[in-house]
Amino acid sequence: MHSLKIGFLIFPGITPLDALGPAQFLARVPGAEVFTIWKNLEVISTDAGFNLVPNTTLNECPQLDVLCVPGGFGTEALMQDEEVLSFIRQQAPKLTYLTAVCTGSLVLGAAGLLKGKKATTHWAWHDKLSALGAVPTKARVVSDGNLMTGGGVTAGIDFGLSLIAKLVGDDAAKLVQLGMEYDPQPPFDSGSPDKASSEDVAFIKKSLIERARKFEQSLTHE
Repeated sequence: MHSLKIGFLIFPGITPLDALGPAQFLARVPGAEVFTIWKNLEVISTDAGFNLVPNTTLNECPQLDVLCVPGGFGTEALMQDEEVLSFIRQQAPKLTYLTAVCTGSLVLGAAGLLKGKKATTHWAWHDKLSALGAVPTKARVVSDGNLMTGGGVTAGIDFGLSLIAKLVGDDAAKLVQLGMEYDPQPPFDSGSPDKASSEDVAFIKKSLIERARKFEQSLTHE
């Protein structure tokens, strides 16, 4: 069976669920080979306080079938990192699907790959998409040709299942969903800015942007 090469860019300040959520589901696709990619093979510090480890480097990564750029507080640095942006641009022409979750979409935009494309990202950064040439679209998962983007963090699971359906069909995606017992019944109905109070939305947006700013400042002092 031909292997399906699926790569996740991981980087300092990544939100781990952005990558681990869809990776857990996509790894169930028959023939899937999952790559975690960074500049070197050193331990990566996440924004959740635990670490991830890459299994290949930008230079050694093979041509992928699917590339996913997750989000996190480290995406601002990635948007200005020509080594990373060049890797994405080099992979893009031969990818079956170019994808991103959360603020990873902004990195694709910085690479010039969102121009004229419908895309989404975490709601707190949604207003940044148009400046990167994208057509901002508010949805959990947005597809435009071979581009697929997911909203914030947990949307990566819906994104993963949607991508599986495109890769191997709806029936296979349903089996993966069942095997993972993905039957969400959240205890609160406040996971969207459309459902939460305006006070909570303002508080969370300010908090997230402040945390991102502090992370960027920490990089400059290293």
